[in-house]
Amino acid sequence: MFTRLTALMIATTMLASSASADELQTLMDTNKCIRCDFGLADLSGRNLTGADLRSTNLRSTNLAVANLTKASLSGANLMGADLSDAILSGANLSGANLSGANLSDANLSDAILSGANLTAVDLTGANLGAANLTGANLGAANLTGANLGAANLTGANLGSANMNGAILCNTIMPDESVLFSGC
Repeated sequence: MFTRLTALMIATTMLASSASADELQTLMDTNKCIRCDFGLADLSGRNLTGADLRSTNLRSTNLAVANLTKASLSGANLMGADLSDAILSGANLSGANLSGANLSDANLSDAILSGANLTAVDLTGANLGAANLTGANLGAANLTGANLGAANLTGANLGSANMNGAILCNTIMPDESVLFSGC
């Protein structure tokens, strides 16, 4: 049985890397595609609510305006992906690599981003309200106008991050102090 599952995973991964968006959607309709490869795919506007995409390669994938509410993306590679305007509320992105991704105007409220690599991510205007960002790397991230109200940034790296106009109402900062800017 293990051999059949491994063969199926390899076949799925090979198919996914060359499949059309409709074929990818068909594969993802099962809402379970752990360790699949969807790199460079166009999944913009797709409804992937509750999908289990742990450790999946979504590098440079277009997920603009996609609905990923409560999706499990822990350990996923989303490096350089376009997630602008995506709905990621309640999604689990713990340990995910989002380096260089576009998350402008994305809804990440209540998302779990603990330990995520958010280096040089564009979070302009993003909603990170009540998000868990403990231990996340936000070095050189653009948080201009982002809502970080009630977000937990304990132990996060904010080195060189642009936080101009960010809402920090009841936000727990890396040093565990609480800011009330923009309340």
